[in-house]
Amino acid sequence: MSEQQLTARLLIDPNAPNRSTGIINGSSSNILNWDDIAHPWAFTKYKRMLANFWTPFEINMSQDVKQFSELSQDEKDAFLKIIGLLALLDSVQTDYAGKVADYITDSSINALMIILAQQEVIHNHSYSYVLSSLVPKNTQDEVFEYWRQEPTLLERNKFVTNGYIDFAENPSPDNLLKSIVYDVILEGLFFYSGFAFFYNLARNQKMVSTSTMINYINRDEQLHVDLFVKIFKEILAENPQYNTPELAGFVKETFKKAAELEIQWGREIIGNKIDGIHQEDLEDYIKFYANVRCNQLGFDRPFEQNRSNPFKWIKAYEDVDSGKSDFFEQKSRQYTKVNHVDNGFDDL
Repeated sequence: MSEQQLTARLLIDPNAPNRSTGIINGSSSNILNWDDIAHPWAFTKYKRMLANFWTPFEINMSQDVKQFSELSQDEKDAFLKIIGLLALLDSVQTDYAGKVADYITDSSINALMIILAQQEVIHNHSYSYVLSSLVPKNTQDEVFEYWRQEPTLLERNKFVTNGYIDFAENPSPDNLLKSIVYDVILEGLFFYSGFAFFYNLARNQKMVSTSTMINYINRDEQLHVDLFVKIFKEILAENPQYNTPELAGFVKETFKKAAELEIQWGREIIGNKIDGIHQEDLEDYIKFYANVRCNQLGFDRPFEQNRSNPFKWIKAYEDVDSGKSDFFEQKSRQYTKVNHVDNGFDDL
């Protein structure tokens, strides 16, 4: 079954209908008419993704520049290493989205993948923007090299990227489904201890502009996870022969391993060194999100005891709709927009 290969989408097929006959290995002219698409949810998702548009230039970093030197050494180390991790993951994610799009034979969903990739480029730029505001160029360069040097990072990153490579080198439906599981782990689990760190700073009135940017990224990633979950389920609905006990076992065990790797990273980077984040709660938080993502994909939760989010305070930061106005009314996140690229340095 897994030996079947995916057929790459044609640039144009004059003999095929505009509406795709299948999400993979289907037939489509590759001409997109939003009023004639196979999956109506794609247009809703398109509008949501457009509503999320933002750029790093919108955020005034001047207050964060003043505060960064006042952070504890543990906070500074965690801040920089987490930024370095996010930069690696979002860089890989940009390329992965394009590789998946090559084999999606539905022009509406392919369009969503292109928007997703563009948002990942913005995420990656935001890390450069933050670092260029806060630290000298040589430190910024060091941060972008962390992924090569940290053993824990190397292990957890290879865990995801190897799954991506398997799909890129052998584009079968089975490998595509497995790569989507790794994608949901990357965007829906591996970011989350880092997000928690930045949100914890913000609730203590520290580095609020950076955490605002992190919230924008978080909000995008939630949409990305939902999109890949939709694709995963549509593939299985159209190709039920791939919905096997073996796949269910793979999903559960892969999320267990992913949670272990994220917990190990959390112990090293946060531990009990960061005021406001207890290691036990962080581990329960990671297991909770592993359950959430498994359940989204339609499979049993790997950690039955972790059915609730131990970080009750974090919901004010995570659960933000695509409208920006309500978000910025929160007292812990007041900021000033800038309309140019000076990061607000004129206000220092």
